[in-house]
Amino acid sequence: MIGIINYGLGNLRSVLGAVEKLGHKGAISADPTTLALADKLILPGVGAFGDGMRNLTERELIEPLSEMVRTQRKPILGICLGFQLLAEGSDEFGEHTGLGWIPGRVKRIKTDDASLRVPHVGWNDFEQSRDCILFDDVPDPALFYFVHSYHLETDPDITVGTCTYGTPICAAVQSGNVFGTQFHPEKSQRHGLKVLQNFLERA
Repeated sequence: MIGIINYGLGNLRSVLGAVEKLGHKGAISADPTTLALADKLILPGVGAFGDGMRNLTERELIEPLSEMVRTQRKPILGICLGFQLLAEGSDEFGEHTGLGWIPGRVKRIKTDDASLRVPHVGWNDFEQSRDCILFDDVPDPALFYFVHSYHLETDPDITVGTCTYGTPICAAVQSGNVFGTQFHPEKSQRHGLKVLQNFLERA
């Protein structure tokens, strides 16, 4: 079973639909007991970093999730805001502390190109920078769908893929059992579904 973490800010039904389309059972839940039964976890998300951390705190999810991810080494995939929450912190609307499962900080996208608007919304080329099971049998480069105004600045050693939007952007990471994509695989058609399938079946 795939545990889809419900903290009130995710496009949960889209992620669940993609998981089920790939032939896997998923459960949307904010209950740590239910999530503990999952083989793998997905942390989706749409919205602001501070709201995400507040909601995780209010639902008393941070400590049990940290136990599952850091101690039990349960594989987890963060998507969009969920990807950013994996980091140490963010500068979005003030300073916020993140889950700290990967190094780095989330900062606003800056570009000198007046033709590029922020937020970054739409399809963009993604280029693989390191081997990662998420992108097995995915062409390089490939198009994925992005919606974000902030991006993660992190260690190049865990960055497995980038895109360019006026500036190079970390678009995917892997650090042990922790995976993350800035793009939305559930909205990225064939290649996005392949990324999800690789996580569900190979991570």
